Amino acid sequence: MNTKLFDHTILKAEATKEAVKKICDEAKEYGFMSVCVNGYYTAYAAGELKGTDVNVCTVVGFPLGQMATQAKAAETAIAVKDGADEIDMVINVGALKDGLYDVVRDDIREVKKACSGALLKVIIETCLLTDEEKVKACELAKEAGADFVKTSTGFSTGGAKAEDVALMRKTVGSKMGVKASGGIRDKETAMAMEKAGASRLGTSQTVAICR
Repeated sequence: MNTKLFDHTILKAEATKEAVKKICDEAKEYGFMSVCVNGYYTAYAAGELKGTDVNVCTVVGFPLGQMATQAKAAETAIAVKDGADEIDMVINVGALKDGLYDVVRDDIREVKKACSGALLKVIIETCLLTDEEKVKACELAKEAGADFVKTSTGFSTGGAKAEDVALMRKTVGSKMGVKASGGIRDKETAMAMEKAGASRLGTSQTVAICR
């Protein structure tokens, strides 16, 4: 598989600097697209990956998405200042379910502004949504100027499903990216996600898949 499909991910609360260094070293060795980390490790990962073509991806509003928009925007600005090339933000799922679409759209839009040119991926947490809500979330992300939509945090009740990826791809069209994340642990699953329309895959099992 093309190694540039992968965001090599380490997001658990117990992640140590040594573990993040290992992920960065693996990303450099295999040529992954990015290393995906929590904000605390953004500057460290940026230092480890300096001079390479591996991006730093930082999660924002993670994993629940229900903090103030100003907090998400501030978190984004700090991450970009610390060296993030890409931002993966979580939408306010409750606001989406309440039909507060302006709230969801504005939340994404403010984070996009704070990206200052960094790529923005919007995590819609598909396991908590109906198909109609998945479509609406993708439409709102597109309207707000996001670059990607993403299936999952990997910290909720479920992860990526090929049928969700296909629905998201159908909704956003060919110009936006679709990232599948959560539960991708083997090559067969990774290939199924790519076939369904994913242009990026997030997983902590990247090395095992590529081997």
